[in-house]
Amino acid sequence: METRNKEIDIIALAEKVIKNWKQLLLCISIGAVIGVIIALNTPKTYKAEVMLAPELNSGGIGLNDNIADMASNFGIDLGSKSNMDAIYPELYPDVFASTDFLMGLFNVPVRLKDDNKERTYYNYLTKEQKVPFWQIPQIWLSEKLASPKVKAKKGNKDKFKISKKDYEICNAIRNSILCSIDKKTSVISISVMDQDPMVAAILADTLQSRLQQYITEYRTKKAKADVEYYTELTAKAKQDYEKARQGYGYYSDTNTDVVLQSYKSKENDLENDMQLKFNTYSGLNNQLQAAKAKVQERTPAFTILQRPIMPYKATGTPRSFKVLIFILFSIIIDAIIIYIKTKKK
Repeated sequence: METRNKEIDIIALAEKVIKNWKQLLLCISIGAVIGVIIALNTPKTYKAEVMLAPELNSGGIGLNDNIADMASNFGIDLGSKSNMDAIYPELYPDVFASTDFLMGLFNVPVRLKDDNKERTYYNYLTKEQKVPFWQIPQIWLSEKLASPKVKAKKGNKDKFKISKKDYEICNAIRNSILCSIDKKTSVISISVMDQDPMVAAILADTLQSRLQQYITEYRTKKAKADVEYYTELTAKAKQDYEKARQGYGYYSDTNTDVVLQSYKSKENDLENDMQLKFNTYSGLNNQLQAAKAKVQERTPAFTILQRPIMPYKATGTPRSFKVLIFILFSIIIDAIIIYIKTKKK
């Protein structure tokens, strides 16, 4: 009997709520007003996405790596990832999350859907973002409690420090970017959430371009260093060969009719030296061409499967649904109030 008394009679409670319709209507009105205010003051967000597929080779994502992943599920190590790049696709999201990469986006020129005037992405985030009214006191308080700015002496900039404002902007950008890799198809998806649809599309395009540039520079860094090294050696070897060839030609021309063995021996020495320098120059030139070919070989190719376009439909929870949630919440509060009053009687 005690258990039954402690149970809530939902039907009876609902009848009491409906019977006290004036209080219910008041609660619904308050909930609807709060819901409308919250919904109208919550900025809309738009999502732009770009999809690209990298080339399939042993230096990046490839069939061998996919087979190795499948085999690893059965406890078999094929060892095919031993030649993978240090920055492989699974680390691309971490590249996007790095502070250095994010700060490199500060100066990206962007424009708005209804304003073609260009401004930097940093200025847009700091001056043109809509903030819900309930966050204004928190922002004001954080600015007041922030430590005063100290002017850094010229030449003494600390590389380990960035301003608190830049730090917060980096976090905001980090939270608006999503990079995912499909392990089955190796397709890279990059999406950007922003209050302005045009900014979202521009930044998504910038991210895919920066990613390609970042990976290309990483993969070709050593090959480009080899090209620079062999270019310098080849130029020096060519100069030595040209000098030896000119010396041999001049000596041969000025001693054409000389039959002395000593002159002929020197001429042979000059010819041998010229040939040696030519062989050195030819060998270095071959290595230079091979290094240039290596740069081309290591340069990854990306195919854009879906280019970023400006979205017209906002993402997130619809405003009407937010209002309905607050109305439902107000009805629950009204039911709780009536239940408490009933228990007291």
